[in-house]
Amino acid sequence: MGVAGPPGPVMDRDEVDRALARLGAEHKAVEDSLLALQDHAGRRLLEGAELTGTTRERWAATERTIALLWTYFDAYTAALRDIHEVRARRRWPGREDLAELTERLRGESVVVPGAQLPDGQARLSERFTLERLVARMNELYAASLDMVVTADAVWSALPARIDLLAAELNRTRSLARSVGVRPGEHPAGDDLEAITEELAELRTRVVSDPLAFWRPAAGSSAPGGGRPDTDRYDRAARALEDVRREIEAVLQVRQDSEARLLRLRDVLSRADRTLAEARTARGEVLAKIAASEVPAVSGPPTVLQERLATAAEYRRHAQWHRLSPLLEALEQEAEEELLRARESLTAVTAPLAVRAELRGRLDAYKAKVARHGLAEDPFLMERYDAARRMLWSAPCDLRAAEQAVLRYQQAAADMLSGSAPGDRRGY
Repeated sequence: MGVAGPPGPVMDRDEVDRALARLGAEHKAVEDSLLALQDHAGRRLLEGAELTGTTRERWAATERTIALLWTYFDAYTAALRDIHEVRARRRWPGREDLAELTERLRGESVVVPGAQLPDGQARLSERFTLERLVARMNELYAASLDMVVTADAVWSALPARIDLLAAELNRTRSLARSVGVRPGEHPAGDDLEAITEELAELRTRVVSDPLAFWRPAAGSSAPGGGRPDTDRYDRAARALEDVRREIEAVLQVRQDSEARLLRLRDVLSRADRTLAEARTARGEVLAKIAASEVPAVSGPPTVLQERLATAAEYRRHAQWHRLSPLLEALEQEAEEELLRARESLTAVTAPLAVRAELRGRLDAYKAKVARHGLAEDPFLMERYDAARRMLWSAPCDLRAAEQAVLRYQQAAADMLSGSAPGDRRGY
């Protein structure tokens, strides 16, 4: 934005006129910028706000900077007016006029009266060249505009979003009350209170200290380079979304709680029946199977029945916020109880399953022998009868019966492979 270099050779008339034309255009641009800054919405908001923290400190310095800008601009205007007066003396200025014009255009001809600097210090007066004065005004203008634009950007972005989130918070709070979710009674109610306090404090802080919520862009020197810092707002929004989902889950509980309670009763009933079957089967196994360790069978899950009764009570009194977590826990525990009952029945009846498997194996080999015309072989019949007596007697010694079946299998295999009778008698 400079128009001339340092003092040097005397400028001619054309150089002077060109310099004045550029200075005039520069003067108009500086004036327009200052007036735009004066009318900026962010500046008006800053002037009327009760500021705190970093914003209050920077705005106090910026107000001094803007005042100094106008002081510099007035001095710049006066200096430019004086130069035009000198130039207007003659259409064809003489050497003395040109020398004076050169000095005014290139030398430290602008004297700025004492003013308060942005850092609060005061100076009696300052001298500038026109070029240096314009550069100084540009620096101060950029700093002032950056502060105004930054505050305005935060105010434009965050308070409106906070208000929208607060409206959503109010709707969620009303919904929470409708299903009995209240502070002190349910964690989600406590979370809603915490979010309410956070949003109120956040809005107050954003309005009074917007610069505390600005994240400058790395490496950017342009005024307003950066973006609003929305971390606190984002955390509050996520927390509210979590609470809203939990409230919706409670609402869902209200809608399907009856069906879920019926399913729970059915699952627990099946678990009871399975355990009863296991206890009956255990008595049968102990009577029919000898030398076998049969695990004990536990009683019915009375604790789960009591909690199921509590869940039904919650439903009758519309305590949905209490019913929701209880139902979820009961559903998982009831399925686990049914699985345990089935495993218990399987463990208890395992000896009977082993006996059935041995019986099936014995009959399968007998059928195989019969297909080869050896069913009447005395040796095989003897071993078959011995194994069958063990398997169909009560109590059955599974270990001895298994050995008898194995001996019959081996004898049948030897017979089918053509082993000598003498070999067979060794078994």
